Amino acid sequence: MLGLMQDAPINLVSILQHAGRWHGEQEVVTQRVEGGIHRQTYAETLTRATSLAARLRDWGLRPGDRIATMGWNTHRHLECWYAVSGQGAVCHTLNPRLFVEQLNYIINHAGDRMIFVDLSFVDALIGRLDQLPTIEAVVVMTDRANMPVYDTGSVALLCYEDWAADTGASLEWPTLDDNTASSLCYTSGTTGDPKGVLYSHRANLLHAYASCLPDVFNLSARDTILMIVPMFHANSWGLAYAAPMVGAKLVLPGADMSGASVQRLITQESVTKAAGVPTVWNTLLDYLDETDLGLHPLREVVVGGAALPASMISTFRDRYQVGTIHAWGMTEMTPIGTFNRPKAGFDVLDAEGQLHQRLKQGRVPFGVDMKIVDDQDDDVPCDGETFGRLLVKGPWTIDRYYGDDASALAHGWFDTGDIATIDSEGYMQITDRAKDVVKSGGEWISSVAVENAAIGVPGVALAACIGASHPKWGERPLLLVQCRDGQSVAESDLQKALSASLAKWQLPDAVVFVDEIPLTAAGKIDKKPLRERYSSYLTSGQ
Repeated sequence: MLGLMQDAPINLVSILQHAGRWHGEQEVVTQRVEGGIHRQTYAETLTRATSLAARLRDWGLRPGDRIATMGWNTHRHLECWYAVSGQGAVCHTLNPRLFVEQLNYIINHAGDRMIFVDLSFVDALIGRLDQLPTIEAVVVMTDRANMPVYDTGSVALLCYEDWAADTGASLEWPTLDDNTASSLCYTSGTTGDPKGVLYSHRANLLHAYASCLPDVFNLSARDTILMIVPMFHANSWGLAYAAPMVGAKLVLPGADMSGASVQRLITQESVTKAAGVPTVWNTLLDYLDETDLGLHPLREVVVGGAALPASMISTFRDRYQVGTIHAWGMTEMTPIGTFNRPKAGFDVLDAEGQLHQRLKQGRVPFGVDMKIVDDQDDDVPCDGETFGRLLVKGPWTIDRYYGDDASALAHGWFDTGDIATIDSEGYMQITDRAKDVVKSGGEWISSVAVENAAIGVPGVALAACIGASHPKWGERPLLLVQCRDGQSVAESDLQKALSASLAKWQLPDAVVFVDEIPLTAAGKIDKKPLRERYSSYLTSGQ
């Protein structure tokens, strides 16, 4: 027997239609790539996205076509997301921080027909169109006054504002199967070619609902959200859908994510919540140290993409009265996996207990299931101490990668590649990536624990712990440290700080100070080149 409710199909453009109708006066504020602040309402955003969609239709857009974007967080990029996927095509976000060879591979692997590109990246893109045979048109996301002139041969060069301007064109958005592909995002490919994660309308809509929940982003129409997490990184953590779903004011930083820019947007636009990776928040806190400015009315920041250091929690809380929420996820999970919002009983913990709890990655919302298993794939207890491989599943978790015939699952579960614990309250904590854990004399040492202890030392900007070859123990931890500009750190101070939270056998055998620690395109520490250079450090006497 079937239920007797309306069968309303899922199309992500319905989110923008809802925002345009019921929160039509709410603002989308953009710090323009060309300079200055641009403001438009959700109603205007819907009108412009509809106009853009009509232009794409007339151009010859077909269901299932892949249309790429290479852009910052702007109103134009937001319009592209809805205009493309709302017609049953696939919006493919390109990460401009990837190497050229990786970008070429991704574009060709996806078979993109068109690229929407910001002014920041257009020069580099135009110079290699001959390596991108599927590209038929390039749309520069700017206005006519700033439109560059190039000879692109047979590839059409188009001005975005000529397409998005309200022409009054009519468009009937199609009815789609819930599982129709909506968007495509590739992993950064640090261990081989990048892999495509193909999201569906159903997965994104369910994910957006979950994002708004009190134990996740806790969003409402009363919020103003500064979406620093890039739209080209991990599906913008779903905020490009969740914010308009509830009618929250959306602030988009464009290309400038400096401390001065972020602080100015927070205070001038009355931002209540912001989301981004730790490097952004470190840059902001450094700027605040230099200027003695504040963050009112900001209430909380969501930190994901890398571990949240204890020093960041205390600095935001004690100096600026801003809460920090630790989050974890993956591109393969659309991307939310866990959020660390406290359960009942948190307030009775002492300060040390609360800090220990906040450093964990958090609990799953409805829609995510997870477990940890040992090397024999047997479940291990949720006692907060026993660690193992972290497995996940759910309606917004990947089944297989784009272009692959084989499932990415084993017995219905996706292996995240992380080593983790889960405690009796359901709080998950990443102890390491499987490839990063240091295996010393039969014991496993968490590189994350070493890095978190080091990052709290004054003067330390970045810290990376790797396993270095050792004649007796197989591997021993080696700590690489990048100091803040103009500052230095004594190795004795580092070792003292590490000794406060790590056992003696977990301490690094050596500390190496480096000018720069490499980062991946997602802003995470890239340990691959560090291993290549320093894995024999302890045996070669470098």
